[in-house]
Amino acid sequence: MTNTVIARLHHALLRLQTVLEPLALLALRLPVAVVFWRSARTKVEGWNIFAPTDGAFFLFQHEYGLPFPVLSTYAATLAEHVLPVLLVLGLATRLGALGMLVMTLVIQIFVYPDAWLSAHMFWATILFAVLALGPGKLSLDHLIARRLPAAL
Repeated sequence: MTNTVIARLHHALLRLQTVLEPLALLALRLPVAVVFWRSARTKVEGWNIFAPTDGAFFLFQHEYGLPFPVLSTYAATLAEHVLPVLLVLGLATRLGALGMLVMTLVIQIFVYPDAWLSAHMFWATILFAVLALGPGKLSLDHLIARRLPAAL
């Protein structure tokens, strides 16, 4: 191959990356957000995210064995509703990913320690990637950053 062919191939790959990267970063955010959202929806009836069901309180007190089960129930229910929405919208994305990563580690360590290979490893990897790489161009974070003055 000549240098020209290699340069054209390299340029084509860079263009492909420019097109695919925002989609890839969006694709990373969606699956783990769905998992946490679905879990959140099992903890409430209707849309009052500040009113966990009796079943949610029971799980935190008797099955999960977390300290401060009432506080843990409220905190997890609220976080599982808010953080996935942040992730999907790409708003305060790194904060949302960090919160969900911490929740994943708590679930892994204290609640379901045998689920690393079946689920938690994948959630943690995705959330770590979002934390490290950010949300990409298909996010509210990107739109907000574009509108900020250059001095910030």
